Amino acid sequence: MKSKEHTRQVRDKVIEKFKAGLGSKKISQALNIPRSTVQAIIQKRKEYGTTVNLPRQGRPPKLTGRTRRALIRNAAKRPMVTLDKLQRSTAQVGESVHRTTISHALHKVGLYGRVARRKPLLTENHKKSRLQFATSHVGDTANMWKKVLWSDETKMELFGQNAKRYVWRKLTLHHSEHTIPTVKYGGGSIMLWGASLQQGQGSWSELMGRWMEPNTGQSWKKTS
Repeated sequence: MKSKEHTRQVRDKVIEKFKAGLGSKKISQALNIPRSTVQAIIQKRKEYGTTVNLPRQGRPPKLTGRTRRALIRNAAKRPMVTLDKLQRSTAQVGESVHRTTISHALHKVGLYGRVARRKPLLTENHKKSRLQFATSHVGDTANMWKKVLWSDETKMELFGQNAKRYVWRKLTLHHSEHTIPTVKYGGGSIMLWGASLQQGQGSWSELMGRWMEPNTGQSWKKTS
């Protein structure tokens, strides 16, 4: 891809020096431009009799290089930004384009709209405690694990926004900025509790009330 175009004055100087008998190497050194550029200017002069840039084939790009780079930075910095917002940002700088034009520009650099993966709502302390638990029981026998009662609770959304969220990403599907939490707050929801043994899983039970810290007494305190 051509990075820049030389001015008409520079191209004319190349032809002047060529007519004076200088070779492309000396012209390149004298004007401080690549030798291949000097040869291309001379070849164009021989074929078309002019040094003016000829019209190029194809339609000119709708997005300027500056706006395209801004779109890429915006999508990389805010992966969950929508095409509508990116479209409005280009309109603010005077380049009103269709959404497909924006998506094509992002696709060229490897950014595609993918459904955000859901991840458990775990903090760093949760991850640390789970790792400590796993390392402390790494030598336990299979018979011991058959006696363990596993329990967990989850929050299920009854109504509200639960649609798929799309993110602009490459191969970073598990990065935190490209995922959304499994547990969602807001709207109506219920808390469920369940347990399982090695023989199988039990049924889920709805928990009524609100969660209390273990050091305050009851784990669950009725609110009704």
